[in-house]
Amino acid sequence: MTNIRTLGEFIIEKQNDFPHASGDLSSLLSSLRLAAQIVNREINKAGLVDILGNSGQENIQGEVQQKLDVYANEKFKAALEARQQVCGIASEEEDDFVIFDHEQNQKAKYVVLMDPLDGSSNIDVNVSVGTIFSIYRRISPAGSSAQNIDFLQAGHHQVAAGYIIYGSSTMLVYTTGNGVHGFTYDPSLGVFCLSHENMKIPADGRIYSINEGNYSRFPLGIKTYIKYCQEENTQEQRPYTSRYIGSLVADFHRNLLKGGIYLYPSTAAYPQGKLRLLYECNPMAFLIEQAGGLASDGQRRILDILPTELHQRVPFFVGSTKMVEDVEMHLKQSEENE
Repeated sequence: MTNIRTLGEFIIEKQNDFPHASGDLSSLLSSLRLAAQIVNREINKAGLVDILGNSGQENIQGEVQQKLDVYANEKFKAALEARQQVCGIASEEEDDFVIFDHEQNQKAKYVVLMDPLDGSSNIDVNVSVGTIFSIYRRISPAGSSAQNIDFLQAGHHQVAAGYIIYGSSTMLVYTTGNGVHGFTYDPSLGVFCLSHENMKIPADGRIYSINEGNYSRFPLGIKTYIKYCQEENTQEQRPYTSRYIGSLVADFHRNLLKGGIYLYPSTAAYPQGKLRLLYECNPMAFLIEQAGGLASDGQRRILDILPTELHQRVPFFVGSTKMVEDVEMHLKQSEENE
């Protein structure tokens, strides 16, 4: 019988990978794990209870919040506050960062940034969705309230990041800067079990993931890259396969396992890009680099971008190294030809 290693056991085994934690990482990830189990339960029975559809409210980005967006946000926020390892959180669903002002929380070393339910508009049609999280050491003095500077850190300062994908099975995938590891949830035991140790993305891939319905609004370099993906070339094994789910976590997870690229460029409607640097791009960029891939805004490494606001948006290209480099080349060539 194969030896089962749970998420908790694995974190303890790897504690030396996180030298500043003194056990805090185990507790912090346990709170994320607990909230994920609760959200997973609600997602699995969403069609049976009154939790489908929109909440009638909008978030700070002007997007209609789904009921499960609000539910997931509250569950993750409560779980993180209760463990007292976090002095504050920032969420895609909150207008501003949230301070945990209990005395023990003020002494905490970490802040968490999260997208509580990525792809939530897909819930009604039973498509995979996910949670994305990012963990930083605070900059403000311990013992005080969390401040804006704690959250506006470049992505290369992340100490841990990951996502939970709620699909045909539920998985938690995370990194602390020492590889990427995946854990599959066993509902019969109520635990996440190690299923994918030291995950690596292939250096090249044959899948591109983009909403081609926006083709007419894309920059020229992206249009030429899409045509490149669709061209017949036996030597380079093209045309590539187009696969787009519309849930960043789901598209990213598939490409991580199989090789590929996810693209969300700027458009006429979103000239700065649509995805959020802090809640989506930075954690996914940290994961992909740890898995051997690349993440770029088309010109810069995502993890080197210094954020100026909580809900900052950027173009996002993430996946297999060669494919991201090809996108950057097409964008650069199109700019030179203008």
